[in-house]
Amino acid sequence: MNIKDRYIAKTLFSFTAMVLIIWLGVYSFFNFLEEMSSIGRADYSNLKAIIYICLKLPEVIYSQSSSIILLGCVLGMGYLATSNQLIVMQISGVSILKMTIFTIKIALSIFLLLIFLGEVIAPLSSEKAEKGRAQALNISEISKNQDGFWIKDGQNFINVKKNLDGKLFFDISIFEIDQSNSIKTVTTAEKAKFENQTLEMINTEIFSIDNSEYIDNIATKKMNSLIKMVAFDSNLIDSLRKPPRDLTTWTIIRQIEYLSANKLKSDVFEIELYKRLVRPFTLVAMILLAMIFIFGSNRTTTLGKKIFFGVTLALSFEIVSRIGTAFSLGYEFNPIIIATMPTLMVMFISLIILIRKSVT
Repeated sequence: MNIKDRYIAKTLFSFTAMVLIIWLGVYSFFNFLEEMSSIGRADYSNLKAIIYICLKLPEVIYSQSSSIILLGCVLGMGYLATSNQLIVMQISGVSILKMTIFTIKIALSIFLLLIFLGEVIAPLSSEKAEKGRAQALNISEISKNQDGFWIKDGQNFINVKKNLDGKLFFDISIFEIDQSNSIKTVTTAEKAKFENQTLEMINTEIFSIDNSEYIDNIATKKMNSLIKMVAFDSNLIDSLRKPPRDLTTWTIIRQIEYLSANKLKSDVFEIELYKRLVRPFTLVAMILLAMIFIFGSNRTTTLGKKIFFGVTLALSFEIVSRIGTAFSLGYEFNPIIIATMPTLMVMFISLIILIRKSVT
């Protein structure tokens, strides 16, 4: 990396850091205003509210990473343009295309750093934030996690009426079906402890149904305790009460594998996975689109207006891409095509325009 590249990289990192600080400052301010209604209740003080907001910041950074990087890189290149430093670099032999590609490399390197932050640190810090806030407000885990769920596990359909933190189930029923889709056994329990893909069911009743004759015969058996193995784990149970956007990519992949193995629809998780896989390409497309305005002619309007218009257009493109993926979910179109086609088209058109500007 030569002196010019290091200078551009330093400028882009500086402006991206500035955008990040301002972005988080605005978020923290409004989030603190929202938390003020809870401050003073139980042990929830100003300090604990600030700790809660700070622990949620990695999640915010990850969710808004594309917009933050785009603004940082475009403002950095805009600064170099307004100070005529880009013109000097062009005169010294650095082409527009080369500067654009270098900007994309810097943007992707920042993006990889934020991916690590979002996939590794954000889930842990967000969980700690929610638990700390709940404890300070004396919100019991039972009141937070008593929603039940249905889940298919091989030939079993499992219904849990109340779920306590993914570790303790209340009023659980397991319906086992045979090859003809008839109910073979029904197992009920007052509660069950769940750990390491093992259900320890307490106060269990087993109803065995024999439908081989004209009239079904039902045999009943009671047990104080019953151990039953299942294919899912606590991470999958925890993901049931979270929207796909709040899950890690690894959890989404495991969720898709589990749902597919049990012949269940996984469209919502697949689209979220495709959105994350396409996100780096979408970022590249947005930067290419914005660079067209930065390196455009300044005869008709100021560079500041062009930067604003370029950033607005690029962010609008990301919003349209998100709407497209949601549209594919509702109308059952191929999510891969919906997620990639607009991005690839914008990348191709913007790249052609920048190549022409670089040659002329």
